[in-house]
Amino acid sequence: MATRDSSQYGNGNGQGSQNANVDRLATGLGWFSIALGAAELLAPDKVAQLIGVEDDDRRRGWLRFYGVREIAAGIGILSQKGQAGWLWSRVAGDALDLTSLGSAMKAGDANRTKLVSATAAVAGVTALDIFCAQQLSRGANGSATDGGDDGSVRVTKTIIIGRPAEELYNFWHDFNNLGRFMTHLDSVQVTGNGRSHWVANGPGGKKVEWDAEIVADEPGKRIAWRSLEGADVQNSGSVQFQRATGGRGTLVRVELQYAPPGGKIGAAVAKLFRQAPGQQIEDDLHIFKQIIETGEVVKSDASIHSGMHPAQPSAE
Repeated sequence: MATRDSSQYGNGNGQGSQNANVDRLATGLGWFSIALGAAELLAPDKVAQLIGVEDDDRRRGWLRFYGVREIAAGIGILSQKGQAGWLWSRVAGDALDLTSLGSAMKAGDANRTKLVSATAAVAGVTALDIFCAQQLSRGANGSATDGGDDGSVRVTKTIIIGRPAEELYNFWHDFNNLGRFMTHLDSVQVTGNGRSHWVANGPGGKKVEWDAEIVADEPGKRIAWRSLEGADVQNSGSVQFQRATGGRGTLVRVELQYAPPGGKIGAAVAKLFRQAPGQQIEDDLHIFKQIIETGEVVKSDASIHSGMHPAQPSAE
């Protein structure tokens, strides 16, 4: 889900406001990156004059290269909101810019006063890029994604749904309902004694299967599970239902740990094609919210996605 509503995410103690601030900062950095890149690409001579370096063919070529990099980073930030990857690419670009400015200081034709001002400006933007990337990396938007040394992936996602916890628990506990909002899920078959057989659609259309068992079941509060030996994808997780503050309904918190096929490489490929577990769970939770609150999945008329795909909520 590309856009987050601060009333839907967070833990009710000011996290929603912080989430919105981080999202706004990331959006601002994205547009700044595009604007700066356009200036470097279209008017490298003016940029060279502004930062205090001599305008020549070599420097214009480098500035145009930096401009393309900035535009790509800006588009990436704006098209993958809530993701830290493109912001970290900006941090790497900032480091390159600072190195280039430091080298320019040594040139005899440099205007050191302008170069010092430009360096200070880049350093300030770098600090913002690092801060924003760190916040998104550790889940300032109400979610967290982490990777273990063994290539496993741990994800936490939350959403607030305007219904009682007992109702949400009962709906989730009926495994026949899971396929209504879990878009990657092909089928779930209950085999008895708290066990079930799962079939899901993996990256590249490959089917993955596993047997799972419920390891904790607290009516109206929590369900936890883990896969059994021989699973195509080893995984474990839980879903918790807690009363949200301010009478807003229920905070649903999903935690998942899994080992992607191919380890870290498999996880990277899955993310590239928008099949990372965090992205799936986020979309699935929004569909879950729509089904529970409205009885149907609202899809945008302009949606290019096949199958169920939730319309984006308003940013307001």
